Amino acid sequence: MQRGIEFLGCDYAIMGGAMSWVSERNLVSAISNAGGFGVIACGAMTPDLLDTEIAETKKRTSRPFGVNLITMHPQLSELIDTCVKHDVGHIVLAGGLPPGWAIDKIKESGAKLMAFAPALALAKKLMRSKVDVLVIEGMEAGGHIGPVSTSVLAQEILPHVASDMPVFIAGGIGRGEAIAAYLEMGAVGVQLGTRFVCAEESIAHANFKKAFIRASARDAVLSIQIDPRLPVIPVRALKNAEVERFAAKQREVADLLDKGSIEMAEAQLQIEHYWAGALRRAVIDGDIESGSVMAGQSVGMVKKEEPVADIIAELVDEAAAALESRG
Repeated sequence: MQRGIEFLGCDYAIMGGAMSWVSERNLVSAISNAGGFGVIACGAMTPDLLDTEIAETKKRTSRPFGVNLITMHPQLSELIDTCVKHDVGHIVLAGGLPPGWAIDKIKESGAKLMAFAPALALAKKLMRSKVDVLVIEGMEAGGHIGPVSTSVLAQEILPHVASDMPVFIAGGIGRGEAIAAYLEMGAVGVQLGTRFVCAEESIAHANFKKAFIRASARDAVLSIQIDPRLPVIPVRALKNAEVERFAAKQREVADLLDKGSIEMAEAQLQIEHYWAGALRRAVIDGDIESGSVMAGQSVGMVKKEEPVADIIAELVDEAAAALESRG
């Protein structure tokens, strides 16, 4: 983990997953203050909103933290400028293969760039593009995910990449024993989202947290793609009435495509804004029936509300004990 610690500049190479509406100033600063590495979820924020969020996070911690930006955001360039203005040391590009100009812009600013690699071929392409760190995230994760499990991706990618660049593992990690296993395979650290949702410092609504505490792994299900012409990235969330409503939304957007009313890029953006609104209803308003309760399959390991520092300490102790037991 030392390699990951040196890259992030924190005590433990445990990154907080970027969860829209949840990974904001309070949780991000708490993770960094506890020795981990908090990451702001920019999501659909405007540059002005991100500017405020970074400034407010800096008021709450002097430790390093990062910002996660979505590649399809129409103001990606301005969002990068906002990060550069605040001397954000680490920028994560998510939601698709990063455009070359964005990679160049971030690298030229001096910030360290992290990107998601959903397959070995893309991992090698990102390496050639001079990305600093890869994140391998499997389908067990919450929110937008790919089709392959974390354990399979780790086996496919780590042996070919880990010696050349640092790799973090994400998706379905809920205990320290799993962290230890991925470190032994060559990863330098991990990223967790679901375990931090019920932290005391998380602003998620009490209803949202209760849903997590009551849920089991099998309750975190995938959204279904209705129209094959509409490339919708699957979302993992706790099953509720919202899942059916999303199917209706897809049909509505597909109909607009048929009529030529919108282009494909706009169609994808509409889907993204839909999820952002549905997630806000659940996280902020506490509407866990008509809102989207995005959760990873590790949700079954979330048993109570507790401080971030206790969650990180438990994960580190479990990982250390697992490694010691193996000599």
